[in-house]
Amino acid sequence: MSTSGENIGPMKMIFNYNDIFYSFIYDDLGDCIHRSREYALNYVYSGEMILDNGEETIHVLPGECVFIPRDHRITLQKKTYQGERYCGIFMMFTREFLKEMYARMGGKKFPANASKLPLGVLKLPQTVELASLFASMTPYFDPEVKPREEFMRLKLQEGFMALLAIDDRFAPAMFDFNEPWKIDILDFMERNYMCELSIEEIAHYTGRSLATFKRDFKKALPGTTPEKWLITKRLDAAYEMIRRGGMKMVDVYTSVGFRNPSHFSTAFKRRFGVRPSEVA
Repeated sequence: MSTSGENIGPMKMIFNYNDIFYSFIYDDLGDCIHRSREYALNYVYSGEMILDNGEETIHVLPGECVFIPRDHRITLQKKTYQGERYCGIFMMFTREFLKEMYARMGGKKFPANASKLPLGVLKLPQTVELASLFASMTPYFDPEVKPREEFMRLKLQEGFMALLAIDDRFAPAMFDFNEPWKIDILDFMERNYMCELSIEEIAHYTGRSLATFKRDFKKALPGTTPEKWLITKRLDAAYEMIRRGGMKMVDVYTSVGFRNPSHFSTAFKRRFGVRPSEVA
């Protein structure tokens, strides 16, 4: 069973059950540019999620759900609401899963001019199908309760069918199996260097394999590596935060994407010759 849990410092905890992610956010996070490489549903159980696609701001409150299209970049913030921390369920529909669903539905052919939904972020209506789906999944917010693999697979299928119950035009849109588009590496990294993203995740979010990402990065910035560039940007941002004052050290290093305080302190001294606590 593909299950993993990650406790990322004091701020958040995420459990992955076969492409269904349970998120617990203990502190309000700063804005982070997000790009899902697959189609997804994001359900808010408690707290609040705020999405900004550049044209509108969407507030998602407890009991509400949004559809996020593949390769769509948004600014995302998850925060407390009415005193409750953010807890949410993120269902990711991979190409592999959608191809299975396509075959299960008989490989229906859609004409080239088939009507499709305009694929931006969509706040979904609160339907019986969605309410039933997520009500059956909330017991697994308890990390001690582990779902069976086949059960979560059925939940993905139920989630897909719940979308079709809202609008059957989701089918021709999500059954488009073209390769994802590539986006500018440096633009993405400049916008996201303080987010908790690994190089592998950044590669996926820019529409590339890890090898292709590193090759394209080398063409754009010869003489350095993505890892060195990322650490340098984060340390420079941390230095400015410390110099300005008013922030706890734990807030500084977590806000620029470091998870380990000793790693942060060592890297900081290597770059600036002093420890973070010694910055005047």
